[in-house]
Amino acid sequence: MILEIRTAGDPVLKKIAVEVTKVDKRLRKLLDDMAETMYATEGVGIAAPQVGQSIRAVVVDVDHERYDLINPVITYSEGSAIDTEGCLSCPELFGEVERAEKIRVEYTTRFNKRKSLEADGLLARCIQHEVDHLNGRLFIDIAKNITKGKPEKV
Repeated sequence: MILEIRTAGDPVLKKIAVEVTKVDKRLRKLLDDMAETMYATEGVGIAAPQVGQSIRAVVVDVDHERYDLINPVITYSEGSAIDTEGCLSCPELFGEVERAEKIRVEYTTRFNKRKSLEADGLLARCIQHEVDHLNGRLFIDIAKNITKGKPEKV
């Protein structure tokens, strides 16, 4: 089911999301609905607060590999890279954001297993962007050179 995406100004996007305490069928359905919503809007990541659920869960899909990250915690970061970002919650806005080049994230899977993932490039950037959502931060809070409309390079 495609969910309504909350946009900048909605108070849920500024809240710190609460930890997920129970991984069950209901949460897996939410993750699947989030993924369907993300694909329908041509996104590469979506966080639960963006669909009105203030819980620590995100879905990311880079290079046709989907990750469902529950209670993600970035435990290591290295390097720095600046690139253009957009956001489903900030339609038509783009800006340059500095993020770590490489990260390690620990998380719970949709089947309640603890895992660790090392990521770089676009996957690392997407995970950091979505974890920001869980902490009540939008990319426009940290971006430079924000523009409206489609940028030359995304």
